Amino acid sequence: MTNLGYLTEKIVSFRDARDWKQFHNMKDMALSLMLEAGEVGELFQFKSEAELEKVVESKRERLGEELSDVLYWVLLMAHDSGIDLERSFAEKMKRNEEKYPLEKARGNNRKYTEL
Repeated sequence: MTNLGYLTEKIVSFRDARDWKQFHNMKDMALSLMLEAGEVGELFQFKSEAELEKVVESKRERLGEELSDVLYWVLLMAHDSGIDLERSFAEKMKRNEEKYPLEKARGNNRKYTEL
């Protein structure tokens, strides 16, 4: 079993032991994912460039918790929708490599349509 598979099993087991699946439709899971991602953003909100490194250092544990919450919802949504996230991720990275070839994208922050 892969690490993602192991984590997914833990998440599903946690949810199912609490009988929460009844509350986990795709809309509400997507909203929960966005809310948790917002909590990640909130850690950096209104911080200057100079303050960002300090935020990561001083709030590393909280950042890890919020990123874990995001991962929870990503893995649960993939599981419930039957998506093999590892395969999907690998395919997406291949497409990204095609859209952003090294010779055009290296050191460039433009969108692939502008390269």
